[in-house]
Amino acid sequence: MKHDTVCRLCSSCCPVTAEVIAGRLIDAQRKSLLGPERGFGCAKLRAAAEIVYSDQRLLTPLIRESKEGILRRASWDEALELVAAKFLHYRENAGPQSVAWLRGMAADWGAPWDYANRLMNHYGSPNTIGNGSVCFVAREMAHSSVYGVMAYPEPRQARCILVWGKHDRDTALGMAEAIALGRDNGAALVVVDPIATPLTRQADIWLQIKPGHDGLLAMAMIQTIIAENLYDHDFVAEYSVGFPELARIAADFSPEQVAERIWLTPESIRRAARLYAGSKPSCIVDGNGLDMQLDMFQATRAVALLRGLCGNIDRRGGDVLPQPIRVRNIQDRHVLAPETAAITADYPLFDNFSETWGRQVQSCVVDAILEQKPYPLRMVVVQSGNPVVTMADSARAETAFAAVDCLVVIDMFLNRTGQLADVILPASSCFEKTQLNRAALRNNPIILQEQVIEPLGASRPDWWIVFELARRLGLDQAFPWRSAEEAMDFQLAPTGVSVAEVRRQGGSMRLEELRYEKYRDGGFATASGKFEFFSPSLAEAGFDPVPYASGFPAHPIGFDEQAADYPLIGISGARDIRFTNSQFRHIPSLLHEGSGCAVDIHPQDAKKNGIAEGDQVTVESPRGAITMQARIARLVHPGSIRIAWGWGEHDRDRGLNLLTDDSRRNPVSGTPAMRSFRCRLRKTA
Repeated sequence: MKHDTVCRLCSSCCPVTAEVIAGRLIDAQRKSLLGPERGFGCAKLRAAAEIVYSDQRLLTPLIRESKEGILRRASWDEALELVAAKFLHYRENAGPQSVAWLRGMAADWGAPWDYANRLMNHYGSPNTIGNGSVCFVAREMAHSSVYGVMAYPEPRQARCILVWGKHDRDTALGMAEAIALGRDNGAALVVVDPIATPLTRQADIWLQIKPGHDGLLAMAMIQTIIAENLYDHDFVAEYSVGFPELARIAADFSPEQVAERIWLTPESIRRAARLYAGSKPSCIVDGNGLDMQLDMFQATRAVALLRGLCGNIDRRGGDVLPQPIRVRNIQDRHVLAPETAAITADYPLFDNFSETWGRQVQSCVVDAILEQKPYPLRMVVVQSGNPVVTMADSARAETAFAAVDCLVVIDMFLNRTGQLADVILPASSCFEKTQLNRAALRNNPIILQEQVIEPLGASRPDWWIVFELARRLGLDQAFPWRSAEEAMDFQLAPTGVSVAEVRRQGGSMRLEELRYEKYRDGGFATASGKFEFFSPSLAEAGFDPVPYASGFPAHPIGFDEQAADYPLIGISGARDIRFTNSQFRHIPSLLHEGSGCAVDIHPQDAKKNGIAEGDQVTVESPRGAITMQARIARLVHPGSIRIAWGWGEHDRDRGLNLLTDDSRRNPVSGTPAMRSFRCRLRKTA
């Protein structure tokens, strides 16, 4: 039998058809925008059954009797009673704020994030923390500082597509297919990426930028568009504020002043600016290449300013503003005592910009454990994450999670973080539970992720784990629901639509048609009601109200002050469609073509360092060293190397984040320099 559902093996939320025979998942096929003949395939989805039935799945709760003891099997009652007892113990003896819940970016982040926040808020702790400081949430905050919300590109209808720091064939196949359809329709393509990719080879213009210097390029494009009178005069005059201030500051960022600093030519910058500004409509597909930079906030703001400068914001084929569905916000942040400060309090703008996302600076969890800053954490629940591999300065993160008094891990597999845990709770896969597609609610459709098979062994859906724990904490009134459907109906009540109705509509429904240029009637969701080239709220908080009003940072990449000793720029990459972050790197079929765990080195740098194809090489930064295989190719600019990311789960000395720094962070978003940092290279002895 075939069932329609949503795959959450990554965060793309692809619609799929799952084939189930005798209660067993056999196969899952992605529904492609390009149709079955041209559609882009997903290796993870082809391996869905292998992932679900992996002999490494966690199928029963596990408890460690002591920090030195081994894990033993336990019942759900025993495990949950123990976890609840720990919650109550620390609330009584150290205060509820001494307990944190760290949510990773594994599958199904949406609904479990809401439920975890609700539990922690009613328990009394403000410390439900996500990893958005190194993901799209920080980018959404930068967007919001300009036009109030995040904008979503429509490449299928665009005349020019500007892709900035993203390669969707490895991360988001739906967007990759939308770009392909836009190209079929004649759209021009500009790609900003320090790495040569299949997309850069298709581009009309490829800007191979110096890593970490995106803000300079954006400002040079802005200067060109203003100086050559290519901007949208009507939009700027009627719907924006701060244009004179932007024009004044951008004047110091001409292509001639900027190009050499970012490994480009003035003419290539001008060509890109003219093509983007002269093609109506144009859209910008921005990505994680911006998110993980030390300078991510102002760089992303500068890119966002292009959308309004050229009149492409909320325009068909441009960058569309969402029409969110009015559902109940079930996180209940209002129940927290106002005097209870979160461990992320040093980042107030990020903490408070969105009720949905809440607190997202994951590095603060490590600070609180190791430095008691701003106060100590005694217990941490890690849900669907692997911070000892994926956090910046992962050696420091590992020290922290090994040191915390009590560590609880909720996951499908026993990862390296789980190996440090006192209690492990086995989670179901995305095919074993029903929930709302949380991401879709932000853009109007209601989409169900339907359960297609029963949970394996004693694994349980995230919602069930949270609900059962809540009851043991005496939070029955806050969690009255006995099923996922009851909770979803409660959340959807303001829409007048029930889960049953969505099912009758085939599992998805749109409550209203997509509208464009909504700002003409309702303005923008900013303090001024307009598109803000100049942000008064940032000025009031002590930050540059226009990007780089006080100048571009002297050291925008990690360890930049030590360039003399570490002459290369290491680039965190490459993403690989086979894996999601550090996940699934133990699945045999996903490894049959080789691991891809390699360092890409330009021939000039390879020759300089006496390195040949296939050599084992050591990459060093001031933080640590790792060993990988050398791959010699002109994928990178001389002076930079690309280091495979996501490894280190099984071979610790291949974990890229042993090299990255977490001591310097973006002052607004708390983002460390995970994407680009100074390093050096040598052939391994």
